[in-house]
Amino acid sequence: MKKLMTGNEAIAYGAYLYGVRVGAAYPGTPSTEIMDNFSRYPGVYAEWAPNEKVAMDVGIGAAYAGTRALVSMKHVGVNVAADSLFYVVYTGLKGGLVLISADDPGMHSSQNEQDNRNYAKFAKLPMLEPADSEEAKQFVGMALEMSEAFDTPVMVRTVTRISHSSTPVEMSEEGPPPAPEEPPLYERNAGKFVMVPANARRRHPVIEERIKKLAEYAETLPINRIEPGDDTVGIVAAGATYEYAREVFPQATFLKLGMVYPLPEKLIREFASRVKTVVVIEELDPFFEEQIRLMGIEVRGKDIFPMIGEFSPTLIRQCATAAGLIKGEAAQAEAAATSSAAIDLPIRPPILCPGCGHRGLFYVLREAGVLVLGDIGCYTLGVAPPLSAMHTTGCMGASIGVAHGVDKAKVKDRVVAVLGDSTFFHAGIHPLIDVLYNESTVTTIITDNSVTAMTGHQQHPGTGITLQQKKTKAVDLEKFVQSIGFEKVDVCDPYDLEGLAKVLEEHLESGQPSVIIARRSCVLYTREKRTPPTVDPETCVNCGACLELGCSPLMQAEDYVTIDPILCNGCGLCVQVCPSEAITQE
Repeated sequence: MKKLMTGNEAIAYGAYLYGVRVGAAYPGTPSTEIMDNFSRYPGVYAEWAPNEKVAMDVGIGAAYAGTRALVSMKHVGVNVAADSLFYVVYTGLKGGLVLISADDPGMHSSQNEQDNRNYAKFAKLPMLEPADSEEAKQFVGMALEMSEAFDTPVMVRTVTRISHSSTPVEMSEEGPPPAPEEPPLYERNAGKFVMVPANARRRHPVIEERIKKLAEYAETLPINRIEPGDDTVGIVAAGATYEYAREVFPQATFLKLGMVYPLPEKLIREFASRVKTVVVIEELDPFFEEQIRLMGIEVRGKDIFPMIGEFSPTLIRQCATAAGLIKGEAAQAEAAATSSAAIDLPIRPPILCPGCGHRGLFYVLREAGVLVLGDIGCYTLGVAPPLSAMHTTGCMGASIGVAHGVDKAKVKDRVVAVLGDSTFFHAGIHPLIDVLYNESTVTTIITDNSVTAMTGHQQHPGTGITLQQKKTKAVDLEKFVQSIGFEKVDVCDPYDLEGLAKVLEEHLESGQPSVIIARRSCVLYTREKRTPPTVDPETCVNCGACLELGCSPLMQAEDYVTIDPILCNGCGLCVQVCPSEAITQE
């Protein structure tokens, strides 16, 4: 029996099917649904860790103990987990350990477009890349077996189109292997697992020898294969790009790579000998292209296809036609017909949801004229007009450290750092300690909406609920920041504009490091809805003051403003900012 599954669902199913007992992740698009789905299978343990490094260490610990483990994250999350990833390559494991890296070509939901195939080469560990959901399921099992056979963690790379597209997956009638009847006894081996310099120096040659053996193993894998066709052009491709290229070049000879590092050199040389021109089609970096060139094989790649952005059959067809790889009038006409036509549509930028507590906060920050150093989360939309109240955003947790640096540069501006509750637990604690320890005057605002909202309402240490819906101890943000030494701490409701503005002013004028917790639960999570305000057309002067909130239910008619009662959730911010008192609310 087959079932339609997204790549993320298939990875979770494969993990369950092939005996993974422990899973850990930090939510991040396009990887989030992997652990969410895995957590629902019987007999498994799954958690949302505070950040990706913690998730990686949890997976390592389980694998050290002999249990198969899966760790998943988006591509930039591997940057956070890298310290742990690199040390476990040295130590090796007892149980299988698979790390899923979900890359995001085109930056649909990310701040950069890094190609994490480079991590495989950098960390010296094997990497697999599936081309559809069935392969996503199978490659998890293959990666676990490879991990245990070669004593190494294995990375599986997906991209957004694999993560979120659905293809048929073969369902197993047997189910996963049975769990051990008794808990395992931990195997103690300090020489292998304690990476003091003397032990690490002994482990490095093991890694170099392992990579050689993995390269030989890559030659034998059926997921690396030559698919015969016309010998005029030979295409090297992997993952989603392989599917696109197959559509554009149905008659070509293909080298389909499922193991993308280390590469099977003998197979590549055999492939190159069969075709007149070798063309590498790969998203982002010339990862295959550079390695094949180092083998002394002439190859075309980034001279034809871009290094930036997400690929598609249309883009590949256009680039190939321009380079002369696709010839004939019919092919030229097809390429022209499939080009993206310019459509004159109004711009619809992303905006904060109606009733979002972040809107009141950024309205107050804009009116106060402060310099806002921002972070990664829903609240990053505070940068968009008409609020236009965020001035930097880099990566998770950067807001506080950047604000501290700006403060030490002695700028004239009054400075605040803004980050969410989940982001604070992820990467905000250490820079907040730095602000206190190194005597900054930064005011940090934690926008506490009581859930990880941006990626779809996942739990975190402040919610008191685990991924598997178990009630647990919730970390109290106010008590926590007070416990590390902050004396000026206030909790505010961002629906109360006047109260929030007053507290903000007190903190900015205090001349000491301080924390404001702007607490209002995510309206999409709680589904809270109040009576929508109404506008008196006779009183409204159509001044547009309420429109400065950037709230979608507010619309400007010819003579007055209207409020869409279906979209509005009744937060009442427009009532507070209307200078003519034309907007009222029961």
